[in-house]
Amino acid sequence: MAVIFGMNQIVSHGFGMFLFAALVPLMRESIALGHWHLAAIGALTQLAYLTGAMLLGLLGHRLNTARLALATGGLTTALLFTMAQLENPLFIMLTLTCLAASAAISWGALVEIISRHARPEQRSTCLSTVSSGTAWGYGLNGLLILLVVPSLGWQLAWQLAGAAGLLVMALTWHLLRHLGTPLAMPATAPEPALPAKKLLFALCRERTAFLACLICFLAGFSTMPFSSWLNVYLDQRGLPASLGGYTWTMVGITGMVAGLLTGRLADRRGHGVALLVIFCGFALGLLAFVYDPARFALVAGFGYGLMYFPMWGIVAGWVGKQYCATTTMQISGFCMVTFGLGGTLGNLLAGYLRTSTGSLDAIFVTLAGASVLLAMLGGWILGSSPAAPAQPGTSVPETLAP
Repeated sequence: MAVIFGMNQIVSHGFGMFLFAALVPLMRESIALGHWHLAAIGALTQLAYLTGAMLLGLLGHRLNTARLALATGGLTTALLFTMAQLENPLFIMLTLTCLAASAAISWGALVEIISRHARPEQRSTCLSTVSSGTAWGYGLNGLLILLVVPSLGWQLAWQLAGAAGLLVMALTWHLLRHLGTPLAMPATAPEPALPAKKLLFALCRERTAFLACLICFLAGFSTMPFSSWLNVYLDQRGLPASLGGYTWTMVGITGMVAGLLTGRLADRRGHGVALLVIFCGFALGLLAFVYDPARFALVAGFGYGLMYFPMWGIVAGWVGKQYCATTTMQISGFCMVTFGLGGTLGNLLAGYLRTSTGSLDAIFVTLAGASVLLAMLGGWILGSSPAAPAQPGTSVPETLAP
């Protein structure tokens, strides 16, 4: 299950969300993609991802998640093949927007299925391994650029991504047909789901749901501006462009391995330990980078990959300790929303600081400060973790108010 759903993540996020960014310099040689097109694509895909996540949180419990996973996989595959044929920037923009929304819904559906069927002692390992599929997508995008595009063209890269989607759809269909009885709760008990009002109350008042959203907000605030401004900052410091390439290679390689290792750590030692480890690694990497970007850029890339990719699975596994599979999916949807809001706020603040100070130094100091807050939050969660619920799949909320 972890392998096949990880392949889903490669297709939906690795190809659906990030292949265009890798291919756009080459696509612009034959397609009139202007700067405003790229800006509009960035904004629309972000809005589409947030919309898909919010719809999943509000309406996902009414849908069959197995069918939803297959539907999003089919849509993503069709759109990847379509991208190979498009030359009109507006159609490209529309297709990428649909890919972003499909990616958000796909991840939420996978969270619900894994939370329902995975063994409790392996759930976080499975979730974090699946979420690290995005890192494998990063790596495959690099291989497509190096091995396929120079001789065969960027269109074939999209076609190969679509072919991978067909393979993953077949494997996913076979897996879903043969999944056994759900392990997340007794077979005779109905699966509860939170109505919209109760869900919003849980996000604001119940400890686990609130902290999960806060973690994702801070993660978005610190990681998205880092990825947006890293190469510009290295150029400002007069450092070679290759250093940025090596840093992102380190991010991808670390993310590929971190999912399995940190997920096992969460299952064996507790989610608080795993969260503290990945947040401390990220914070130490950013603090070192702020101190000396030339020497510690790769360290920052290591910390970024250690935290960003497995975080989604560890947080979902932690939420699943307190809530049923359906509610875990709902809360995970809103975690994606808060992540996007944090990233938007972080980029806006970065732009303001760049304009007001004329330098990018203050931006990365701010991001390092946010990463320290994440590490402190991980330590607080570890020190105040409540006991696990007596029956897996049963909601045992702990309110923030006394």
